[in-house]
Amino acid sequence: MEGPTPVSALIHAATMVTAGVFLIIRCSPLFEGTQTVLTFITFIGGATAFMAATAGLVQNDLKKVIAYSTCSQLGYMIFACGLSQYALSFFHLANHAFFKALLFLSAGAVIHSIAGEQDMRRFGSLATLLPYTYAMFLIGSLALTGFPFLTGFYSKDIILEIAAASFTLSGTFVYWLGLITAFFTSYYSFRLLYFAFYGESKSPRPYLLHVHEVENGMAWALCFLALGSIFLGYAAKDLFIGQGSPF
Repeated sequence: MEGPTPVSALIHAATMVTAGVFLIIRCSPLFEGTQTVLTFITFIGGATAFMAATAGLVQNDLKKVIAYSTCSQLGYMIFACGLSQYALSFFHLANHAFFKALLFLSAGAVIHSIAGEQDMRRFGSLATLLPYTYAMFLIGSLALTGFPFLTGFYSKDIILEIAAASFTLSGTFVYWLGLITAFFTSYYSFRLLYFAFYGESKSPRPYLLHVHEVENGMAWALCFLALGSIFLGYAAKDLFIGQGSPF
């Protein structure tokens, strides 16, 4: 994740890395022709979600935690495709774009305000210095973890429900992997929040003298993404996965 943070927010959260998922969704008639391949996709998706979440647990670079989180959420989208739930996979793809872009841009705001430092262990107590950025980070993190009635909840919860209700070996396997991954996601999200915004400040004094909130343009962008992270799941659930929806 060496690119500039606004690039990460657009390409790594919303477009480039999800292109493979979108390809599977568009080619769904081909994949429906063979159950063996669907089972393989399901196993690969579940393993990816779990593996990337375990990597995110131990990262100390702010953007790397969010990057591994993106990889983990792609696993959810892939195993939803493997269970033939293509509209549901696309629903999670659209939801994920909002809250992950919010997290990347908020991370960029933190990094920019504190002299380009990305090591979370050198942050701390930023909630008092960057209250707006902290609020945006909190909304994005809660949506990512699937906190009830935020955007991530509507797609992540039903992906796990569908996996549990499939009553197949692959479905049960990815259900338990997905459930464990959801706990891991909560852990590394709040680990990130704790290191960056709570506790004692571990930043060098010269850094703290220049800490500043985001400019108006970035503030409006964060606000727009935050609104999507709160309301999109509720507003679009009937469009994507509602009963009788033609999507």
